[in-house]
Amino acid sequence: MLPVKSLFQEILDHDESFRLFCSIAAGGEAQGGWENGRIAQLVPESERGLAPKISRHGADEDKHGRIFHALLKKRGLQPVPVPPETDYTMLLERRGIGLAHARLKADQPLTRRDIMVYLAHSRVTEQRAAEQMLMLRKHFGDHPDIGRAVRMISDDEDNHLAYTHEELLRLTAAGHGRFIRRTLRACALAEIRVHRDVSLAVTAHMAGILGWSGARSALLATGIRLVYAYERLVGRRRMVTLRTPERRNALGGPATTSPAA
Repeated sequence: MLPVKSLFQEILDHDESFRLFCSIAAGGEAQGGWENGRIAQLVPESERGLAPKISRHGADEDKHGRIFHALLKKRGLQPVPVPPETDYTMLLERRGIGLAHARLKADQPLTRRDIMVYLAHSRVTEQRAAEQMLMLRKHFGDHPDIGRAVRMISDDEDNHLAYTHEELLRLTAAGHGRFIRRTLRACALAEIRVHRDVSLAVTAHMAGILGWSGARSALLATGIRLVYAYERLVGRRRMVTLRTPERRNALGGPATTSPAA
């Protein structure tokens, strides 16, 4: 497989590929911000204590979207429309993962079971986000243009992941363990498939922009499919296990601000 750092460096160095990357990322973060904002407004009375944390989660996602737009602005670039086949959040919703947008647009309070579905969905997707940002932090955390943004988003994703562990463990202790385990498994199986499909789609778009050879594109596609096979068989376990996090009450404070563009 080709080194991750060299691949991302190519994307970073080319205006059109960087523009697509930031546009996809900003779109997903903005969608997450809206979803969390609506969930915070519709939290049932039995879980009202969660509302400030869910709001903080949404504020963080909105901030990440602004960060990606700021990175584009810094390069003098405008966002581009997100190709539907690369829209991770939309594809997850189509597979019935998380709370449907029709449900969130209705002014009806959510149920405790809805909140567990939301937390399980977040537990799985935040695992992916935290891992991806950790990879970027490892290779680009000291980069003069994107390093600060990468570090801030990575810290936030770690907080989000810790929060979902903590809240799901609380609800498991309250007697909802069977439903939570079943929901986590369904979310993980759907997420790894969507992640594979989105990764293949993004690779195809980047290949067209950067002029990758057919052999290089095929090698990358093979790697993506091998990762999917591993996650399908074994790797999904990391997405469904629950452990007491080192960061307790990770979303208990105010959201941090975006770095300057």
